[in-house]
Amino acid sequence: MPDPLYLGLISGTSLDGIDVALIRRHATGIELLSAATVAYPPPLRQRLLIDRHERPLTARELGSLDVAVGKAFGAAANHLLADYNLAPAAVRAIGSHGQTILHHPELGFSLQIGDPARIARITGITTVADFRRADLAAGGEGAPLAPALHRFLFGADESRAILNLGGIANLTLLIPGQPVVAFDVGPANTLLDALARISTGNGCDRDGRLAGRGRVDSDLLGRLLDDPWFRRPPPKSTGPEYFNLHWLRTHMASRKIADPDLAATLCELTAASVAAALVPHPKALYCCGGGVHNPVLMRRLAVHLPATKVLSTAALGYDPDYIEAICFAWLAGERLSLTPANLPEVTGAEGSAVLGAVYVG
Repeated sequence: MPDPLYLGLISGTSLDGIDVALIRRHATGIELLSAATVAYPPPLRQRLLIDRHERPLTARELGSLDVAVGKAFGAAANHLLADYNLAPAAVRAIGSHGQTILHHPELGFSLQIGDPARIARITGITTVADFRRADLAAGGEGAPLAPALHRFLFGADESRAILNLGGIANLTLLIPGQPVVAFDVGPANTLLDALARISTGNGCDRDGRLAGRGRVDSDLLGRLLDDPWFRRPPPKSTGPEYFNLHWLRTHMASRKIADPDLAATLCELTAASVAAALVPHPKALYCCGGGVHNPVLMRRLAVHLPATKVLSTAALGYDPDYIEAICFAWLAGERLSLTPANLPEVTGAEGSAVLGAVYVG
């Protein structure tokens, strides 16, 4: 019997689109067969970009968005299958992370929308979703979940770390013979993206052009790094609920800072906070997520970690844009085999848990 195929779906806090990854699972590894990022329809993206700190979503809006995102996720999956000329029956399951709307582990919940029953209906493929709830019910943070995949794919005889530079910077430290250490460090792209939308009209600071014209404001950087979040010990996870423009403006204390200088300072914040959190410094740091394409951020990481090779996960054979989509495709397989897939030492859960709910296609 051939090794099974799985499809992973996720949209991160940048809201730039839906990442889709088609994988073949082997006993000792994963083969990425095809991947794509399918943009959200512009009206839906605008609805998702609402500043939920300024105006919380109503229950009606939330329900409507759950349906709309589910339809978009189902269409994105079908788009990749058509491009790959693959029948739905060839895919054992979809793993859908959905779109995070709220993450409040201190209250015991994390909400991802994108109706999985609708995805299963649109694609005809059994869909696994709602991956965080079981870990939260066990007293964990519900995040990060990717470190289990990082250990499976990237564990080696040398000490190394995996850094996801998504909206939030998530760090996984892999030291041979020791438990996995992983947690959310702080903001990566979420504040930069918000600034870029205001300053340039783009969804991100493309190629670091805005930050590349600026200079770090050392006073603001010190204020940001002094936030208690950075001193909080793991387990910890966060999101735009904490690191948002309101948080940034509070630390700016009504000071006027040019947008390029602000972007440069935000890049420095990510690099400095990652370097401070990465103890001990490993031989290599492999980066994934959208921040890999920001040369200013990547250069600052290298400056802060002079004894560590700072590379992309492409050096390990995996496209840095699709690690998280691969992760949820892999987690779907773990769910169908009833394999616990959380790492209690990472999330703080009381024990192992089988993650995800199954919606039959």
